[in-house]
Amino acid sequence: MNKREFIKRSVAGAVALGITGKTSVTLAENQKIPEVKKRKLGKTGYEVFPVIYGGITSMRDGQDASNNYVAWAIDHGINYFDVAPSYGDAQEKLGISLQPYRKDKYLACKTTQRKRVDAEKEFEQSLKMLHTDYFDVYQLHSLTTPDDVDQAFGPGGVMEMIEKEKQRGRIRKVGFSAHSQTQAIRAISMYDFDTMMFPTNWQMIMRDGWSTEAIKTAKKHDMGVIAIKGLIHRSWINQEERKAYPKSWCKPIDVSDVPFGVAALKYTFKSGADVIIPPGDFRDFAFCVDHIDEILGSPLSNSEQALLDREFLAVKDHPFFEPRT
Repeated sequence: MNKREFIKRSVAGAVALGITGKTSVTLAENQKIPEVKKRKLGKTGYEVFPVIYGGITSMRDGQDASNNYVAWAIDHGINYFDVAPSYGDAQEKLGISLQPYRKDKYLACKTTQRKRVDAEKEFEQSLKMLHTDYFDVYQLHSLTTPDDVDQAFGPGGVMEMIEKEKQRGRIRKVGFSAHSQTQAIRAISMYDFDTMMFPTNWQMIMRDGWSTEAIKTAKKHDMGVIAIKGLIHRSWINQEERKAYPKSWCKPIDVSDVPFGVAALKYTFKSGADVIIPPGDFRDFAFCVDHIDEILGSPLSNSEQALLDREFLAVKDHPFFEPRT
């Protein structure tokens, strides 16, 4: 199935693709997209659609596909796009796709570099590839170990570059992503961050409450909480099943199981998320956008919690994120 057919089928006729010289996405005739209320992203002052476009969606699918994905996202009200140099060719693809819309959209980028000199080079490359002269949010990427935090904040660390570029206006807001509660809380104690990107998943929280302390700490500092892993089901059982989701580190919930997906994401928002980033495939992104009214329209019900309880018992021996610190 080519990308055009994939989009047509996966979004159930919500898009029609133009093929007149350049690829575009337009709304189907007579289709109305309901307006979704934007959500405040902590102290950033940004009003953001509840679902963020993750740059991995554009990765490895070709420029035409990326253009289609981004145009569809824009048509549906998405106004925040997040990417990182470590996402393969995503910066290159997203930079071209987003260029016509950049002026009134939020663009966030990240760095895994911990030293100032390396981060400066990467920062300039990201600006160039994304066809922009500033980032609305710039984030330390994947704070996981004590060394990650120590190096970033130490002499000659990446935070020196971030502070310099913030003063120059090329970084508007500063955030981080983390995969350790301990290091996330440490980082918050060391700098006035604006946002935190953190795994916020029904299975992880039901297992041992993991992520709740980091989210609580971020909220105390009025940080915007960007949830990742909300639509994840479990770890991979074998490599064969992974072939269906080449851009996901863990197995997502099957988007054909709407009640399960909706319940899982209700749990993520209930747990403190301001906005969510779906797993990397377009079908997962489209699912979250298409069902966001239902997800936010009512609290997690007793029957939905019971559904998650049953699913937890089925996958409790397949945690997808270890070790949790």
